[in-house]
Amino acid sequence: MRFDAHTLVLLVRAPDAPELSEDAAAALQDAHLAYQAGLADRGLLTVAGPLADQTDERLRGICVLATDLATARALYADDPAVKAGRLAVEAMTWLVPAGGATFTGVRLPRSTAEA
Repeated sequence: MRFDAHTLVLLVRAPDAPELSEDAAAALQDAHLAYQAGLADRGLLTVAGPLADQTDERLRGICVLATDLATARALYADDPAVKAGRLAVEAMTWLVPAGGATFTGVRLPRSTAEA
């Protein structure tokens, strides 16, 4: 069987995430979403989205990138929410049977107002 390799980033709540006011948290979330949309515009991020109904509340979102693993880690080190210490990154390679996962025409929101 042939496999396609996808770079997968799990965004997790950092164990020592700072407490932010509601306004500061909203501004940081908008900066995070704008950053991700910019990655998508550059063809680096294929799809991303938050998680819901997970048993581990640390898990916040999943991102699939069209880059190698080292590049994905470097890109997400510059994400505003990661830089602020709210999110941490777990990056890995996801092997899927060839053609089993395709994402086309996905548009990412640039802010919570668009989400």
